[in-house]
Amino acid sequence: MFHKKTREFPGRIDPNEGFRDRRRRRRRRIQQRRIGALLLVAGVAVALTFGFRAVTGGETVVASTSEEVSESIEASPTASFPVLSSEITFPEEMRGVHMTMPMINLADKLDEFIALRKKGLNTLQIDIKDEDGRIAFTSENLPLSQSIGSATNFYNAEVVADKVHAADLFLVGRIVVFQDPILARERPKLAIKQRGGGVWKTHDGLGWTNPYNETVWKYNVDVAVVAAKAGFDEIMFDYIRFPTDGNLQKARYPGERPEPRNETIARFLAYAKKRLDPLGVKVGAAVFGLAATRNIGIGQSPKLMARHLDVIHPMVYPQAYGSGECNVDRPSQSPGRIVNCSIQDFRQVLSGQDIKIIPWLQDYGGYTLDQIRAQVAAAARWQTAGYLLWNGGGIYTKGALNIR
Repeated sequence: MFHKKTREFPGRIDPNEGFRDRRRRRRRRIQQRRIGALLLVAGVAVALTFGFRAVTGGETVVASTSEEVSESIEASPTASFPVLSSEITFPEEMRGVHMTMPMINLADKLDEFIALRKKGLNTLQIDIKDEDGRIAFTSENLPLSQSIGSATNFYNAEVVADKVHAADLFLVGRIVVFQDPILARERPKLAIKQRGGGVWKTHDGLGWTNPYNETVWKYNVDVAVVAAKAGFDEIMFDYIRFPTDGNLQKARYPGERPEPRNETIARFLAYAKKRLDPLGVKVGAAVFGLAATRNIGIGQSPKLMARHLDVIHPMVYPQAYGSGECNVDRPSQSPGRIVNCSIQDFRQVLSGQDIKIIPWLQDYGGYTLDQIRAQVAAAARWQTAGYLLWNGGGIYTKGALNIR
C-alpha cells in the first residue's frame, strides 16, 4: 500500500514480505487437494459403475450432450472440482505487465518476463481469452470452446501457473468477454444482431456476443473457473461492456431487458463472483478511464461493479483521451494530469467501498521513463494499490517497474 505521508511507492522491490510464504503454503495445499480429488474421483467411479448396474440392470444411461450442458446457465462445472481454501492475497503494491498468449508460446519468452522480477516486477497479467475470441488452452470442462474451435494450445494453464508461482509472482488472467468473433460467428444466436438480419459487427468486422444472453455469461465464466482451478490468482474481465465501435444504430439485442445497461453488466459480475468466490480466486475488471467521470453509455458503472469485485483496473492511457478531457488540451502530452484526474474520480465514486484500485498505465506510443514516472506518481497520490503497465507488443521501458 502507498504511504500517506510521502504519497510515493515504498522503496523496496518486494514490499509484501509474507507473500512468498503464503504462496508456498497454498501450493502445498493445492497439491494435497488434487491428490485427494483424484482418489475421490477414482472411488466414485468404481461406486457408480456398480451402483448404476444395480439400479438400471446393466442398461446404458444416456446423459445430455456436453454442448447442451455447456449452453445451460444452470449447469455449473464448479461442483465437479474440490473447493480450495483461499490464502490468495494481492501483492502489497502491485507492479505488473501484460503478456499475450502468442508471447507465452515463444521460446523462453515467459522466462524473460519472469526475470523482470529483479527489476521490480511482482505480477504477470497473462491473456486467457483474447480479443479474437481465442482461449489459450483446451479443457474437457470447456466443451463448447472445443466444438466451435476457440480452444487453442498456446499454453498449459497449470504449467504456466506453477512456473509463475515458483518465481513468487502474482498471476492475473485476462478474459475478454463480450467482444468474441468466434462465438458470434459459430453461434449466431448468441451474438448481437444486425437490424435487418445477420450478425452485427464493428467497423473492423469483429462480431460481439450479446451482453443480455446468459449462455454467453456461462461460456466466459466457465473459462474463468478452469483458470482459477489451474492456479490463477486473479481473473480480470475485460471488454465487459457494450460495444463502442461500429454502426451502433443498427445493433439489435435479442432478449434485451428493460434495465439500464449498468445493471446488466453488474448482473453479469454478480453471477461471475458467485461462481468464482468458492474457488478463492480474486475477481477484477478493466474499465475505461472515464467510467468514473461520467456515464459513457456502455454499461460500466464503477460504483455498481465494485459490489461484485475485489479490484478494479481503470485504463487511464493518456493517448486514449480526447482533447479537453480533464481540462487538458493535449492529453497525451500531460500523462500525469490525466491519470491524476481520472483516479481522483474513481476514488470519489468508490469512496467507502471495499475494493482495490490498480490502474493500467501507458507504456507505449514512445513514452519516456519520465512520462511513465508522472503516471505512477499520480496513481500514488491517490493511494492506488500499485499499477500495471500496458504495451501490446510486450516491450517495456527500462526502469518502469522500479519507480520510487
